[in-house]
Amino acid sequence: MKFRIDKKYIHWGFTAFAVIAASILFYYLLFHRENLSNGFHAFLAVAMPILDGLILAYLLTPILNGVEKRCLIPLCMKCNIGVNKRSRKKIRALSILLTVLIVSFIIYSFFSMVIPQLVKSIQSIILQFPIYVNNLTIWVKKLLADNPDIETAVVEVMDTYSVELNNFLNLSLLPKMNEVIKDVSLSFLSFLMRLWNLIIGFIISIYILGSKELFAGQAKKIVYALFETNTANAIISDVRFTHRTFSGFMVGKIIDSIIIGIICFLGTSMMGTPYAILISVIVGITNIIPFFGPYLGAIPSAFLILMVNPLQCLYFIIFILVLQQFDGNVLGPKILGDSTGLSGFWVIFSITLFGGIFGVLGMIVGVPVFAIFYAGVRAFINQLLLRKKLPADTGNYLNVGSIENGEFIPYHVEEQSELSASSLAHEGKPKQKSMIHHFFRGEKTERNESNADNKTTAFHGDIKEQREKEETQ
Repeated sequence: MKFRIDKKYIHWGFTAFAVIAASILFYYLLFHRENLSNGFHAFLAVAMPILDGLILAYLLTPILNGVEKRCLIPLCMKCNIGVNKRSRKKIRALSILLTVLIVSFIIYSFFSMVIPQLVKSIQSIILQFPIYVNNLTIWVKKLLADNPDIETAVVEVMDTYSVELNNFLNLSLLPKMNEVIKDVSLSFLSFLMRLWNLIIGFIISIYILGSKELFAGQAKKIVYALFETNTANAIISDVRFTHRTFSGFMVGKIIDSIIIGIICFLGTSMMGTPYAILISVIVGITNIIPFFGPYLGAIPSAFLILMVNPLQCLYFIIFILVLQQFDGNVLGPKILGDSTGLSGFWVIFSITLFGGIFGVLGMIVGVPVFAIFYAGVRAFINQLLLRKKLPADTGNYLNVGSIENGEFIPYHVEEQSELSASSLAHEGKPKQKSMIHHFFRGEKTERNESNADNKTTAFHGDIKEQREKEETQ
């Protein structure tokens, strides 16, 4: 006799095993979170070079594509050099080399120009801080000459905090520089480890850039193997949308911030603003943060200029307001376009939410990440509406009062008020009922029908009993 295994028992066994495994995993996550967190951080420390390589490759890909597709391949076409499989490998290698050289030159030029000026500016601020406080005190006295009471209070506050800040700089910060240097030297090993991870990540990024089409093809092959064709098409389309949204926003925002920093340096240099390079670097870097970035960069810069020259501070504030209007209305839309598709409220919401959870990094990447999430939710809602044969355009729902048989009935406050008043006067109850009433109406109707059936049954029972008595008599 041949033994056969029923498939339904195998399915039941796998289901029971999955339930038990999920219960054990849930118990472990609930009561052993520290072990899981430690294991995750250990894995993250080991995988950090790979993550660095992926991030570097992702950031270098737009430059590589520009060098290869817009420079080298057209140059080969003009020189009558055939672009085949073998020549493409050489073109890719040369493109990677040029990309690395371009990025290295930009980074070196930036730091060689900015770092010395930043060091000089910070040293000048520390050494001339008492002079700046004195200048600010004199300016406040002149400003409040007509209000001696306010002048006395403001000067006392400034003297108190200026003395405390000066003591902190001269008595606390400077004597502890040796300890700071000692701590830095002790943490030199961790710095080398981080640098070593970056070096390995840079090497990994070169391999990724060299075979990025192959890796993309393998990833799509896995997706089509694991999912149905329609589902796989949707997943690949969503990944491409995520890439376009995230990369388009980040690259555009970086270019926009660099241009704003350069314009700020040119403007402050022409106005004779002190510490023009330092202020331009602060404004350019903070401009990467949407909405709040310009204010985060302008406030400390304005305070720094205020200590040196209050009138220059006023000119700087006016210049920054004009510059941010130009960035928000002309330069930003020209570079970024509508890359996120978010309104102003959702931009502020995403920055506040991600900034509160992840800090400065969350404020930078919060907008594109939330834009991707927002687009996914919008696509899901639109799909549900289309299944119900309802329009997906939000404009159709702005003034809708109800939908009857697919027809949109607009909502009018005055008509609804009159209708409710007349309904209450004639029937004692409104015509349109609330959701709670609609929910309990079904139960009430069923209860009334049940009582009616019981009454009917009892009535027929009484008639039957009466006939039996008559027949007996």
